[in-house]
Amino acid sequence: MIWTKLAASLLALLILAALAVQWRATARERAAEAAYPPEGRILEVQGRDVHAVVKGNGPDLVLIHGSSGNTRDFTHSLVDRLADRYRVIVFDRPGLGYSDRLPQGAEGIHEQAAVLRAAAQALGADKPIVLGHSYGAAVAMAWALDAPDHVAAVVNIAGPSHPWSGPLPRLYQVNSNAVGAALAVPLITAFIGRGRVREAVAEVFAPQSMPTGYAEHFGAPLTLRREPLRANAQHRAVLKREITALAPRYPGFPVPLEIVHGDADTTVSIKIHAERMIQDTDAARLTVIEGGGHMIHHTHADEVVSAIDRAAERAGLAMR
Repeated sequence: MIWTKLAASLLALLILAALAVQWRATARERAAEAAYPPEGRILEVQGRDVHAVVKGNGPDLVLIHGSSGNTRDFTHSLVDRLADRYRVIVFDRPGLGYSDRLPQGAEGIHEQAAVLRAAAQALGADKPIVLGHSYGAAVAMAWALDAPDHVAAVVNIAGPSHPWSGPLPRLYQVNSNAVGAALAVPLITAFIGRGRVREAVAEVFAPQSMPTGYAEHFGAPLTLRREPLRANAQHRAVLKREITALAPRYPGFPVPLEIVHGDADTTVSIKIHAERMIQDTDAARLTVIEGGGHMIHHTHADEVVSAIDRAAERAGLAMR
């Protein structure tokens, strides 16, 4: 009898603890959304919401952010540098920021590209230049290979393009399985501290420094909500398999491809990816940023803007 009572008491405590974690996670999510509301408009695309920021005039230019990102990664400074001569369209990728998640098992780079392509068309951008950073570059490459008639050129910033060795990082292993998604993710949302998040963001910029005001603008708490954490983990869990299948399609790449990559990038290796890409297709042109890390669209923005302009010129787009 006593063991039954103890078990019942323990179960009650576990239920209360789980409810407390979920309550705290919900409160932190609401605070994040209040502090960092949508910057642009919400489009309904294929029955799902897609968040888009649109600014400027000129040839259409779509920007696609990387893992754990949102539109604010680009609106910190890059959009304003481009809006004088491009109509810049920045999307939250499906499942991140304020864009709805795609169904599990159908939310990889090809499905994301299809949704963002439809969103661009809804905005009147049927054949834009498509720039992707990091994971977003893989989405941009899939966009071009799957629908070459609906892209003018691709700009790949520090993006993965070829298979790599090593296991999936432990955090993604945990968050992408059913148990981790149910148990670990709410704990991360509820309790991870702002200081640790800031440190993680700063690490991605290494060996350069994070720009002034970036941490405050970016809205890292948005990425710590439960559904974006789960979606991001699922995206990463299948990326290597998708890249492995994509790589044989690079010969004869159908549109101009500008690549900008730092040779000190420890997140996405230039040797494994960009240097192999220029061997696989004559469409690719590579700009190497000496000493550049992973966030070169912030730390070396001039070179990135120049690559966009070259892509526009190679695509025969009329500039303002």
